Amino acid sequence: MIVLIPFIGYARSQGEQVVLMPEVSRLNNSQTMSLLEAPLNINPIGTSSAEIAIADGVALESSSGRESEVFVDLGKSGTGQISVYIVRQGDTLSEIAEMFGVSTNTIIWANDIRGTSIKEGQELVILPISGVRHVVKKGDTLQSIAKNYKADLEDILSFNGLANGAKIIPGDIVIIPDGVISAAQTSLTRSSTVKTSQNYPAYAGFYLRPVSIGRKSQGLHGNNGIDIGAPTGTPILASADGKVIISRSGGYNGGYGTYVVITHSNGTQTLYAHMSRNNVSVGQEVVQGQIIGAIGSTGKSTGPHLHFEVRGAKNPF
Repeated sequence: MIVLIPFIGYARSQGEQVVLMPEVSRLNNSQTMSLLEAPLNINPIGTSSAEIAIADGVALESSSGRESEVFVDLGKSGTGQISVYIVRQGDTLSEIAEMFGVSTNTIIWANDIRGTSIKEGQELVILPISGVRHVVKKGDTLQSIAKNYKADLEDILSFNGLANGAKIIPGDIVIIPDGVISAAQTSLTRSSTVKTSQNYPAYAGFYLRPVSIGRKSQGLHGNNGIDIGAPTGTPILASADGKVIISRSGGYNGGYGTYVVITHSNGTQTLYAHMSRNNVSVGQEVVQGQIIGAIGSTGKSTGPHLHFEVRGAKNPF
C-alpha cells in the first residue's frame, strides 16, 4: 500500500505560493504504480537516478534504474487486472508469486508451466488474485465453472462484477478466486487433445494467415511465433473470430512495439506485433479476416514485418 499524506511545500521566498498535495491512496505491486497528476517526488532536488517509464497512463517504476517489464493491460476482470511479467535473470516462481501476492500454483496454472522451471525473457500471465483464469468455452455456465474448479459461485460473481444468472459467452475471461486445477483434471485435458511435437493441440483450419502477401522470414521462435516480412502499411488480418484483450500503440512494450492480442473461443490467443498502427480497442469483438492494423517495424525490430504468435495451440504457419 502506497499512501501519500497531505504535504505542504516549502516556499522559497516570502509570499511564494504554498502547494498542497491531496491525500492519495493506491494499492500497487512492487513494479507498477498509477500515474498521478501531482509530482510523485516532492523533493525538488531528487535522490535517485532510476528512470520511470510512462506507458498508457501508468508509471512503470524500477528501483534498479532499468525499465520495468511489467505490463498491466492484459485485460480486466472485475476489480482486478491481469498483468504480464517478463522474467528477469535470477527470478524464481516463488519470488514472483510473493511480489504479486498470489500463490505459486496460480502462476503455474495460468501459464501451463511444467514443474517450476522458468527462463529469462519468458512472459508470465499474472492474475490479480490467487486462483484460476478461465477462458469461457461453448457450453460453459458459471455454475459448471465453479464446480470444475471447486470454487464458490458467489465469490466468482462478486470478483468479476457479475449478477446472479449473468450470461457468459465463448471467449470471455473469468477469474476464479481460490479455484484449483486438480492433477487428474490437468492430465485429462492434456491426454484428450491431439498434441504436436511442441505439446500444443492442433486446430486444423481454425486460423487464417494474418497477412495475405509477404513471406515467412523467420520460423518458430519466442512464444510459438513466426515472422512474416511485408511492406510497411500492409493490412494485418484477425486470424480468427474473437475478442481483443490487449491493444497497445507506441512504446517498446517488451520488444513488441505496437501490438494486439485476441482471445478465441477455443481458449487460445493470437498476438500481432511490430505494427505501424492498430485499428482495434480492448473489448472489441472482431471477425476472421477483419483488418486490425498494419505492418510496421515498432519495438525490437530491424525491418517491416509481422511477428505472429499462437498461444495455446500449434502455429499452423
